[in-house]
Amino acid sequence: MEKSEEAKNAVEVTDVCINYKLLNNITVRRALFKKREEEEIFEAVKNVTFSVKEGGILGIIGKNGSGKSTLLRAIAGIFSPNSGSIDLKGHSVSLMALGIGFKDNLSGRENIILSGMLLGFSEKEVIDKIESIIDFAEIGSFIDKPVRTYSSGMHSKLAFSITAMLETDIMLVDEVLSVGDEKFRRKSLSKMKELIGDRNRTVIIVSHSIETLREMCDEVLWLHDGRIKGMGEPNDILEQYVEFMAK
Repeated sequence: MEKSEEAKNAVEVTDVCINYKLLNNITVRRALFKKREEEEIFEAVKNVTFSVKEGGILGIIGKNGSGKSTLLRAIAGIFSPNSGSIDLKGHSVSLMALGIGFKDNLSGRENIILSGMLLGFSEKEVIDKIESIIDFAEIGSFIDKPVRTYSSGMHSKLAFSITAMLETDIMLVDEVLSVGDEKFRRKSLSKMKELIGDRNRTVIIVSHSIETLREMCDEVLWLHDGRIKGMGEPNDILEQYVEFMAK
């Protein structure tokens, strides 16, 4: 897809590092008394720098554990990087991902209102859209049941529907397009293409689907062990990725 050379950046990620403290298999006593400098640190994202133009569609691919979802959550503002910066240029942002933003004991309907308000919409704006969100999600009477009773497919349907109907400037999509029944996947892809057709909207898609990224993206970023291994034209990067993973 062609872009104007004058297009401004919607997202700027600069030298971002994200670390986790690993506490697996550590007893409470050991955790209380071990020295801080002995804590094991896992570097999930290492000195990552890239930008996305307004209206751009960036795909992110990489093996499990490469830092894709961690990076997406940092861009969404769920947590801050340990170092570096993420600049969204004042744009509104939403994240479609399983397990993000829902309160398990609230109903789907209540979560729609909560999620919408967390995205920066007024309660009235969300309520005006709520029936279209419910219709698109296709989860029937479960809309008034606690989210903790939902299957992963139902959860993904509701997450996608909220973000698709409450349109933000920047959409972050984490594998949601690959979850759910075949009918809903087709509908989701169709809706995503419609949303992407608005060239004022910027999209970042994390996926393991080569075909999805090849079809929908302007550029693909390949993350490997927390670092950028390649970024560029989708066919080139995806071919390199497939060859690398086949070794």
